[in-house]
This record gives sequence, C-alpha cells and structure tokens, in this order.
Amino acid sequence: ATVTVVDNLAPIMACQDITVQLDASGNVAILPADIDNGSTDNCSVVLSLDISAFTCADLGANAVILTGTDPSGNTATCAATVTVEDNILPTITCAADQSQSVDPGTCSAAVTVIAPASADNCAIVSSTNDFNGSADASDIYPVGTTTVTWTVLDAAGNSATCTQDITVIDDEIPGINCAANMTQ
Repeated sequence: ATVTVVDNLAPIMACQDITVQLDASGNVAILPADIDNGSTDNCSVVLSLDISAFTCADLGANAVILTGTDPSGNTATCAATVTVEDNILPTITCAADQSQSVDPGTCSAAVTVIAPASADNCAIVSSTNDFNGSADASDIYPVGTTTVTWTVLDAAGNSATCTQDITVIDDEIPGINCAANMTQ
C-alpha cells in the first residue's frame, strides 16, 4: 500500500503595523519578523515581504504584504502598514558675520549676504531668513548690527536655525561747506 501524506492547509497569517525611522543616509530596512505578529502553520512557515527597503520618498504610511509559504507550497498573506518617519534634524551652518561701510550719502548699505550651508538626510525644502523672509538675505541694512536668523526645513517638518550678524558701519566723514568770508 502507498500512503501519501498531503498538506493542504495554508499558513495562518497575522500582521502588525509598525513605525520606523530613516537613518542618517535616508534609508531604513525591515525584516519579515518586524511585521509578523504570530503567523503559524501546521508544519513550518517561511515569511517574505513584498517591500523591505524604504527611503525619503516613502515618508508616511506604506502598505506592505507579508507572505507565508509552507514546505508544501501553500501560501497565505496579510497586510500591514509601515509608517516611515524622519526624525533627524537638518544641519545649518551660517557664514561668518559680515561688516560693511555705509553707501555714500546714506545711513544704510546694500549688503550681499552669504547664505548658510545646510544638509539633511533627505532634502531641504526651504531656507529662509527673518530679515526679509526669503532664501536670500541680501538687502538694504541700516547702520548698526542686525542679527539675521536663518531657518532650514526638511520634508518631514524638522528644522534647524543659526544666526549671522550683519554690521553696517557709518565711517563716512561728514562734509562741510563754509560760507564766503564776511566783513561787517
């Protein structure tokens, strides 16, 4: 007699949602065990994921399918949500403070301001200053020292700031014209 044992039972799948954070290079990888929430089979089960690597382009909720396959080839799936977060702050380094003489005949100076250097594990979406609200602080500055605060923002809403002093010096010698000599 020939006895053939057949396993027709598919694995019983159980998934769980998880939240992961991107690393300094803007990447994160997960394993099937990270999503598995106690999947079983009457024999054994091998787990696999349809998506296991995430980047800055995947910020937010991502649907992932966990597949279980037993030695007889029976399969089953379950779905989970992998929420990808970026908790790494961008970096910003302001240029050196700047000093400049007043423009002739005025109490101010047109200053070309050197922008700060910035970086992020994903991408900088905006760079602004509090002097004129733009990405370029070059403008007309009054006599004295003006502290400019720069802010960079990344796609995840993380921000960083630095400050830079712009000093305008009134070193223009005043002019005087004497009236003609007078005899009285």
